[in-house]
Amino acid sequence: MNELLPNYIAGRWQHGSGAGTTLVDPVLGHDLVRVDATGLDLHAAFTHARENGGAALRAMSYRERAAMLAAVGQVLQAQREAYHQIAVANSGTVKADSAIDIEGGLYTLAHYAKLGETLGDRRFLLDGEPARLAKDPLFQSQHVQVPTRGVALLINAFNFPSWGLWEKAAPALLSGVPVIVKPATATAWLTQRMVQDVVNAGVLPAGALSVICGSSAGLMDQLQPFDVVSFTGSAETAALIRSHAAVVQRSVRVNVEADSLNSALLLPSEAADSEAFGLLVKEVAREMTQKSGQKCTAIRRIFVPEALYAAAADAIAARLAKTSVGNPRNETVRMGALVNRAQLDSVREGLSTLKTQAEVLFDGSGLPLVDADPAVSCCLPPTLLGCRNPAGADSADRVHDTEVFGPVATLLPYRDAAHALTLIRRGQGSLVASLYGSDAQALAATAIDLADSHGRVHVVSPDVAALHSGHGNVMPQSLHGGPGRAGGGEELGGPRALNFYHRRVALQASSAVIAALNPAVAPVANA
Repeated sequence: MNELLPNYIAGRWQHGSGAGTTLVDPVLGHDLVRVDATGLDLHAAFTHARENGGAALRAMSYRERAAMLAAVGQVLQAQREAYHQIAVANSGTVKADSAIDIEGGLYTLAHYAKLGETLGDRRFLLDGEPARLAKDPLFQSQHVQVPTRGVALLINAFNFPSWGLWEKAAPALLSGVPVIVKPATATAWLTQRMVQDVVNAGVLPAGALSVICGSSAGLMDQLQPFDVVSFTGSAETAALIRSHAAVVQRSVRVNVEADSLNSALLLPSEAADSEAFGLLVKEVAREMTQKSGQKCTAIRRIFVPEALYAAAADAIAARLAKTSVGNPRNETVRMGALVNRAQLDSVREGLSTLKTQAEVLFDGSGLPLVDADPAVSCCLPPTLLGCRNPAGADSADRVHDTEVFGPVATLLPYRDAAHALTLIRRGQGSLVASLYGSDAQALAATAIDLADSHGRVHVVSPDVAALHSGHGNVMPQSLHGGPGRAGGGEELGGPRALNFYHRRVALQASSAVIAALNPAVAPVANA
């Protein structure tokens, strides 16, 4: 029987008491390892994290916690090759796609280590400037932020077992809040291995980092008023979390990143031979195939002027036709597999739903897989769908309401700029929209028009063709999250990420007391 991976809680490694769930290679179909959380003492796990991990972290300054994050990064850097091997076996991703997850996690860690260094030796954050509370300036108010005296429960999705861990854990640990991570079962191996390496290196205080692999049953029951939970996953699971007694009755703070029908928009002024048109085509093909389309930020809907519909369809299809799909161990392969059989079935079902309202513009199913048995593997070549005219784009409600979490996107023609914005907003709130054009004024105006329904607007113009970070690439300097169906949450955004793990309080006192909070500010003399 395959190895049963241990959980790390309450300061020690512990196995679940059940048989466990087997993780499977999505390309070869081989059993890999098992995970199980049955019978764990969750109360002891959360208590240990709060009382031991929390106290130790809060005793450190931001600069000390930043050095701690840097040490974590060094531990992980030394094991990168092992992580890539796990990603190939468990996630079925090609090396370039695995790097988005693994190297992206390390980059995010390094970003918050550097940020923490700039925060210095203090143990709380000033929030804004002092405000006078009376005619006499002697009595003032100063807002400050202090680490919450609780634990951060991180419930992550299957598609980013490395980045998903560290983009949440790095801001939490820098804030002084201990972390319990519950990775998605399907790809828990990489998260568990990273936590194991960090724990074994002894670079974190006891109780600062825990991992539970397997069922999430009972985790929410352990949350107390000053705990927080950060969730990435489906809207259905998010609704269950938000309706749990911990949230409804104990006011546990929640951050959610859920479904998202992200858009790419080519501005009306562009032509088929313009550089912006080519940049759109390139980015769409990349987003459809990167990680087999299993990214919460991937492009799902593509909007082009009606006159460019056929040209865009042909250009995108031509790029997709060059994508080799199959076993990521073969260096000629550019796109690997979906994560498991359940995800493969889900994508096929969603594709069938979209096909009732859209035509197939490119069907990669006829392309041979490379070193992969179609009867065993979860490989699925890309599919481009489309609605031939603007009226079809208007009536295709399923296209604007169904996220197919795989290598699938739909091309939609629009009549004019106002029509394009209306169609994009039918996604009911998204993580990201990308704009393509060469008119700086039009790009800026469109970005502001879409800002109310997106967490991020990524603008691609010819002058940044070689510089932009990519539609779907989440950078720690920028906000990650979105309104409406995207979950309404916010992560990252540089120092903004720390807000979720801090409590804001207004301190009202004499100017001498306020000045003591910040020695750089001189107290106001008594008038």
